[in-house]
Amino acid sequence: MSAQESCLSLIKYFLFVFNLFFFALGSLIFCFGIWILIDKTSFVSFVGLSFVPLQTWSKILAISGVLTMGLALLGCVGALKELRSLLGLYFGILLLLFATQITLGILISTQRVRLERRVKELVLTTIQNYGSDPEETAAEESWDYTQFQLRCCGWHSPQDWLQVLILRGNESEADRVPCSCYNSSATNDSTIFEKIYFPQSGQLGSRERPRHGTDLCSVPANSHIYSEGCAKSLQKWLHNNLISIVGICLGIGLLELGFMTLSIFMCRNLDYVYDRLARYR
Repeated sequence: MSAQESCLSLIKYFLFVFNLFFFALGSLIFCFGIWILIDKTSFVSFVGLSFVPLQTWSKILAISGVLTMGLALLGCVGALKELRSLLGLYFGILLLLFATQITLGILISTQRVRLERRVKELVLTTIQNYGSDPEETAAEESWDYTQFQLRCCGWHSPQDWLQVLILRGNESEADRVPCSCYNSSATNDSTIFEKIYFPQSGQLGSRERPRHGTDLCSVPANSHIYSEGCAKSLQKWLHNNLISIVGICLGIGLLELGFMTLSIFMCRNLDYVYDRLARYR
């Protein structure tokens, strides 16, 4: 066996093993998404959060898993069977993904101001319409989750919530804000903390409960709530995690470039292997 044949054989099994790993990873992601979709109660009990829009995330996970499995299967079969058509298709899909990521990166960097303005408009619209439609709660639950995780309240400040009619107080009652604004670390009272974390009455939290004004989980605006707006908290989070985000993006890009290089190298050198086999025959 020549050095070139040995190199091709090494690339072949390298592509097969790594794509087999990603096929297994895609299977796990798909099963995880299906588990969330068909058994929300067990997942909520396991994770401990009740207001994440689970149906949306479960579909995203399931679709991502299927796409990962499909791409990995192309790489596995194409490398193992030395099929130029499958290797070419594998290379083309990876190239498309890489080009899409580069395009998104350029758009985000050049349209950053417009993107920030659009996000701000969506958040403020979500806040203004909070609790108005019991059937459409995905955006509200996502924003509740964001406030809870970033430890913030409102977009600019908690004052944003004072524009919401359903939470506005009167002469006998103070203005209120959602429970996701509640700063549980500032007090030993765990009542609100339990409302945020755990489903009530065996149901799936606010997603399954009627969303009328009297049923919304809210706390007085003058109680222990986060004083910082989420715009500033989000900027801090991006600044603190910028290196990790860039590192992950670069890692994914280099991985795609590596697989593209190996697949196209193997695809272009299959003729050499076929010629050698023909001579031996």
